[in-house]
Amino acid sequence: MRWLALYLRSRRVPVALALTGGCAVLMWALRSASSDGGTVVRVVVLTALLLVTALAPTLAGPDDALEATAAFPWWPRRGAHLLAAFLVVSVLLLATTVTGAHFDPAWLGLRDAAGLLGLVALGAATIGAARAWFLPLGWTLAATLYPGSESVLGRILTWQAQPPASTAAAVTAGLLALGGFGAYVLAGPAHRAPAEAGQQ
Repeated sequence: MRWLALYLRSRRVPVALALTGGCAVLMWALRSASSDGGTVVRVVVLTALLLVTALAPTLAGPDDALEATAAFPWWPRRGAHLLAAFLVVSVLLLATTVTGAHFDPAWLGLRDAAGLLGLVALGAATIGAARAWFLPLGWTLAATLYPGSESVLGRILTWQAQPPASTAAAVTAGLLALGGFGAYVLAGPAHRAPAEAGQQ
């Protein structure tokens, strides 16, 4: 248990969880004030984005060398970390179902959370956890503001904002989730430059 407490603190998990909860409450309040169906879909998509983005910094610790020299393999911990992050986001999204202003449909939020978390994990493995939120943020805002056409390519490029029944969006989110999970679990977070690491 002491190891777990140290791990969570070194990854700044308590701060990230507080920020995640605050984002969920804020977006729930916006959802409560909205009655437009199109706005509801955008609120669900943006809520999933905010929750996942808030957890992105926890995918790397303060010492890059530590993960390469630990006595126990890190890949099970990385996998458990990602699964726990998805569970946190899912619980926050589904918790609204007991209120009058729930994030509906639930499948939309879970689909986007899985795909966006995969994107964040992929970013952490390639450009580092500090910048892992760049691609999910840019892609999701573009998909929300500029919906694609009804073509398959358009549905793939705007998968975050597609209706829950969209097969193309579900497949895209699933591939991103699996790809990001595999890349992060196997490779871990990208190492930072010495100057950047010294700023931590």
